Amino acid sequence: MRKVLLLCLIIIIGFSTEPFVAWGEPTGGNKQEIDELNKQIEAKKKKIQEIEQAIADYKKKIEQARLESVSLGNQMAILDNRIAQVELDVAATLEKLAAAKLEIERLTLGIEDKTRVVERQKVILAELIRHLYQENNKKQIEILAAYDNFSDFYSRVQYLQKIETDLGSSAKTVRLARADLETKKSEVEAQRTAYENLNRELNQKKTELQGQINFKQKLLADTQSSELKYKTLVSSLKTQYQQIENEISGIEREVRRKLEEEQKKKPEQFDENSSALSWPTQSHRITAYFRDTSYPYRQIFEHNAIDIAAAHGTAVKAAASGYIARAKRCTTAACYSYVMIVHSGGISTVYGHLSRISADEDQFVTRGDIIGYSGATPGTVGAGPFTTGPHLHFEVRKNGIPVNPLNYLP
Repeated sequence: MRKVLLLCLIIIIGFSTEPFVAWGEPTGGNKQEIDELNKQIEAKKKKIQEIEQAIADYKKKIEQARLESVSLGNQMAILDNRIAQVELDVAATLEKLAAAKLEIERLTLGIEDKTRVVERQKVILAELIRHLYQENNKKQIEILAAYDNFSDFYSRVQYLQKIETDLGSSAKTVRLARADLETKKSEVEAQRTAYENLNRELNQKKTELQGQINFKQKLLADTQSSELKYKTLVSSLKTQYQQIENEISGIEREVRRKLEEEQKKKPEQFDENSSALSWPTQSHRITAYFRDTSYPYRQIFEHNAIDIAAAHGTAVKAAASGYIARAKRCTTAACYSYVMIVHSGGISTVYGHLSRISADEDQFVTRGDIIGYSGATPGTVGAGPFTTGPHLHFEVRKNGIPVNPLNYLP
C-alpha cells in the first residue's frame, strides 16, 4: 500500500498542471484621493479648452479689424483684442500649471501605492519560498507516513502545487509592479519638467502682456490721439520697412556672387546642407508665426518671419554656415538692428532686433557661432519701432523671397 502511495506521489508531482489560483494585486490605499485628483485634472482640461476657444475668437476679431482701413482707432481695437488674447494666454498657462501640479500629485500617490504593492509582494514571496523550502526538505517516507488515506495525500500534493503557482504569480507581480513604478517615476520627472517650462512660458507671456499695454500707451502718446499724426507715423514706418527690404535684397545678390566664387575654391568650408537650419536660440517658443493673421501690425507690413521668445541679451547663433552680408549696428531705439547671413543653396537668414552684434560684415561664420544678442525690449538700442517685448525676429529667404522658417528648422 505504501509503495502504491509513493508511486502516485511521483506521478502527480511529475505531471504538469496549469496554475488554477489567480494572484490578485492588492488595491492601493490612495485610490479615493487619486480618483478625486483625476476629476480635478479633467475639470482643468475643460477650462483650458474654454479659454483656448476664447483666444481663437479674439484672433478672428484681430483678423477682421486688420481687413478694415488703416486708422488709429482701428489699430487701438487690434491692440485691445491682442491684449485680451494675451491675458487669456496667461490664464490658460496658469490653468495648465495647476493641471500639471495635480498630475504630479496623482502620480506621486500612485507611486506610493505601487511601492506598497512591491513591499507586500516581497514579504509574500519570501514566505512562500521559506514554506516551499521546508516542504522540500521533508523526506518522502515522512510525508507518506503522515497520511492515512490517499485523499489526504492528494490534497497535500495540490497544496504544494498551489504554493509553486503562487510563488510564480507573486514573482511576476513584483516584476510588473517594479516596472510600473519606474514608469510612474519617469512620468513624474516629465511632468516636473513640463511644469518648469510652463513657469518660464508664463513669465514670458506676462512680459509680452505688459509690452502690449505699454506699446498702446506709447502709440497714443506719440500720436496724441490724432488720426493725422498716426497716418504720418505709419507712412514713415512703411518707408523705413521698404528701405530695409531693398537693402537686404541688394546686398544679398552682391554677397551671393562672392559666396559662389569662394565655394568653388573651398567647397569643404561650406555647410553640406544649408536647407536644414538650426534654431538660432535655445528657446523654441514662437510668439508670432510667419505671416501670422493675428499679428497686430499686419495692416502696416506683412510679418515675413517668426518671432522667437528670448530674454533680452540671449545669445543668437548662426543657423548655418555662411557670410555675414549685413551687420546693421544702431545707436538709438528707433533704429532697427539686424544681421543677415548668406548661405549656400540660395538660402539666407535675417536676425532682427539685436541688442548687440558680435560679427562683422564679410566675415565667414559656421553653424552655431554666436553672431549677436537678442533685444526688442521697447526703448532699447536696436529694438526699432513697433516692438512690444523681448524676442528674436528670425527670417529665412530662398532666392531672395521670404519663406516660412519652420519649413527649414528641425
